[in-house]
Amino acid sequence: MAREAVASDAPRHEAGEGDKRAPLAALRTLARVWRFVRPYRRQVLYAAIALVVAAGAVLTIGQGLRFVIDRGLAAGSEGELNRTLTFMLAVIVVMAGATYARFYYVSWLGERVIADLRRAVFDHLLTLPPGYFELTRTGEVISRLTNDTTMLETVIGSSVSMAIRNVLLMVGGLVLLALTSAKLTLLVLVGVPVVLVPILFFGRRVRRLSRASQDRIGDVGAYIDEALHEIRTVQAYGHEGEDRRQFAARVESAFGAALARIRQRAFLVAVVILLVFGAIGIILWIGGHDVVAGRISGGELSAFVFYAVLVAGAAGAISEVVGDLQRAAGATERLFELLAIVPEIRAPVDPVALPTPASGRVAFDAVTFAYPSRPDAPALDGFSLTVASGEKVALVGPSGAGKTTVFQLLLRFYDPQQGTITIDGVELGRADPTALRARLALVPQEPVIFAASVADNVRYGRPDASDAEVHAACDAAFATEFIARLPEGYASFLGERGVRLSGGQRQRLAIARAILADRPILLLDEATSALDAHSERMVQMAFERLMAGRTVLIIAHRLATIRHADRIAVLEHGRLVATGTHDELTRTNPLYARLAALQFGPHEAGGDATAADEAARVSAVK
Repeated sequence: MAREAVASDAPRHEAGEGDKRAPLAALRTLARVWRFVRPYRRQVLYAAIALVVAAGAVLTIGQGLRFVIDRGLAAGSEGELNRTLTFMLAVIVVMAGATYARFYYVSWLGERVIADLRRAVFDHLLTLPPGYFELTRTGEVISRLTNDTTMLETVIGSSVSMAIRNVLLMVGGLVLLALTSAKLTLLVLVGVPVVLVPILFFGRRVRRLSRASQDRIGDVGAYIDEALHEIRTVQAYGHEGEDRRQFAARVESAFGAALARIRQRAFLVAVVILLVFGAIGIILWIGGHDVVAGRISGGELSAFVFYAVLVAGAAGAISEVVGDLQRAAGATERLFELLAIVPEIRAPVDPVALPTPASGRVAFDAVTFAYPSRPDAPALDGFSLTVASGEKVALVGPSGAGKTTVFQLLLRFYDPQQGTITIDGVELGRADPTALRARLALVPQEPVIFAASVADNVRYGRPDASDAEVHAACDAAFATEFIARLPEGYASFLGERGVRLSGGQRQRLAIARAILADRPILLLDEATSALDAHSERMVQMAFERLMAGRTVLIIAHRLATIRHADRIAVLEHGRLVATGTHDELTRTNPLYARLAALQFGPHEAGGDATAADEAARVSAVK
C-alpha cells in the first residue's frame, strides 16, 4: 500500500542515498521545483535581466577604478578625474536600480512558488486516506510543510540568484583579469581548483548532516504536537516532568545534529577564505613588483586586485550557497516524497454516477477486510448485510467485533480485500469517493469540534448554508439553549477541539452539523455512555430528529438506546452472527442475550420484562 511504501522508504533516505550526490545532483533535485516556477516565466525573465545588468555593473566598476587612477590621479587631470568619477557614479546608480529589481523579482518568486508548493502539498495530503496518517506522525508532516518549505523559499528567493550572480562575477572577473595581466591570472586559475575541492568534499557532508538535522526537527515538532494536544492527560497523570525530560532529549538531539552541520559548514567557509585571500596576498606581492618594474600601471594593478577580490568573494559566496543548495535539496526530496504518494483510495478514470434522487440503500456482500497493519487478523470476515432505504439498523457486539470497520469501509477510507459494498446499487470502488461521501453523514463517538466559531463548526457540513439554516439545524439538535448562553452566541470561539464546551454540548453541535448536511445515510457512532442524565436526554432527543427519514446505521454501546431499532445486527470476530429485534435476539442469540443481561440484568434482558419496566427504561434514555 502507499503508506507502507513510504514507511519502508524512510530508512533508505535517512541512510543518505541522496547524501552521496555531488552538488550537480543537488541541483538536479532542486530542478524538480521548476514545474512550480514555470507559470511565472515572465518574472524569471525580469529577474534574470536585472541580475545580468547588476553583475555587469559590478564588473564595470573595476574598469572605472582603473580609469580614475591612470587617467585622473596619475595624469593629474581634474577634468579627466571628474569624467571618470561621474562615469563610476552612473554605473553605481544602474547597479543599485538593477539590484533592487533583482531582489524584488527573486524574492517575489520565492514567496509565490513556496505558497503554491505548500498549497499543492496540503491539497495532496487531503487526498490521502486516513490509514496513511495512522503510520505517519502529524508533526513530521507539519515540519515538511513549514520548515522544509521555508528552507526552499530561502534558496529560490535568494540563494539561487546569489549563486548565478556570483558565477557571473567569477567568470566575468576571470576574463577581465586575463585582459589585465595574463601572468597574474594564471596564478588565480591555479587557486580555483584548490578552492573547489573542499567545496565538493565538504558539501556532501553538509547535505547528509542537513538531512539528519531536518529529521530531528521533525521529531521535535511531532512531540510538541502530541503533548500539547493531550495536555489534559499530561497534567492529569502528572507526566510533566517526564515530558520535559523526553522533549529536552529530542531538542538536544536536534541541536547536536545542527551543530555537526554548522561545524562542517563553518570549516568549509574558513578553508575557502584562507585559500582565496592567501592567494590574493601572493598576487599583490607579485603584482606590486610588476608595477615597480613598469610592466603594468598602478590603475591596472588596482583593477586586477578589485577583480581578484571579486572572484575571491564570489568563490566564498558560492561555497556558502552550495551549503544552502545541499540543505534545500534534502528539503525538496522530503516535500516531493509527499507529492509522490499515490493515494490508494481515489476516483476511477470513468466513475459511475450515483443515482438521483438518493434512496439510501446499503449492501455488504461477503466482505472480508484486514487492516494493513494487521494483515493476518481480518476485521471483517465474510460479512454480508443489506440495509433498506429508510431502515434503522444497529450494530452490536463486543469490542473488536468489527463495528467501526463497517463505517470505515462504507466511507471508503479503505477498500475490502474480498466482497463488494454498494450504495444505491453502485459499487463503492466504481464511484467518485467525494460523490459517495456526499451521501453520508457521520456523527462520531468523539465529536470533532474545530478551533472556530459555533456557526463555522455547524456550517462545516455545508459551507454555503445561510445563517437561518445554521440556526434551524441547531434548534433541531437542541443546541440553541446552550449557544444562547455563550458570550458571543453563534460567533463564540470554541477553542481547540471545543475545549469550552461539555461533552453533551459538543455532541449536539456534531448532530447539528449532520442535520445541516442533510444527507440520506446517517452513520451514528452512539456516544451517550459518558454523559450525565440531562445531556444524555438532550442528545437522545436530537438523535431522534436526526434519524427521521434517513437510512441509519448505529454502532450501539448502550443497548437501551437501540431496543426499538428496526433491526439489530450482532457481530462477533468480524462475522455477522444474527439479526433481529431486541426481543427476538434475547431469546435466540446467546451472545446478544449475554450482552443484554450485563446491561439490563437477567430479568429485563429477556422478553419477559414487564411493560412498566420497559417504559421506565425507555424514558430514562429519552
